[in-house]
Amino acid sequence: MFDILIYLFENYVHSESRISIDYDSLTNDLSDIGFHKRDIYNALRWLKNLSCYKRNVISSISLLSKPISTRIYTQEESLKLNVDCRGFILFLEQLEILTLDTREMIIERVMELDINELSLEDLKWIVLIVLFNVPGCESVYRKLENLLFNFKEDVIH
Repeated sequence: MFDILIYLFENYVHSESRISIDYDSLTNDLSDIGFHKRDIYNALRWLKNLSCYKRNVISSISLLSKPISTRIYTQEESLKLNVDCRGFILFLEQLEILTLDTREMIIERVMELDINELSLEDLKWIVLIVLFNVPGCESVYRKLENLLFNFKEDVIH
């Protein structure tokens, strides 16, 4: 599932084309590439839930709110987000890349992944995907993108 999210993000984020709204066609295209249908459905559900969560956050809380530096993680969150991941989230808050709202969106999206423990590299992709999808986060998305990517080598740091 995670590989599908990364594939969609890498292939459509800087593309002039848009992801087809026709889920059957998109599912068939991803299946033809070699992804399993169960993973495709899970990835599309994950993206749909991001959209729903985003609308709820935007309608109820300002995306310009200042981050709260202390967050108590549940046991389940701590198991999925190791110390490096939690430290990275705090680091992004301190750089004012993440707000309280976007931080919670990221944690909520991570918890829905079917991964036992997320690596720091995987978390970076989730952060990029979430910030890319939240209106008003364009400047912090670019700031994070510049921080993470070496465009000469096209690798994530």
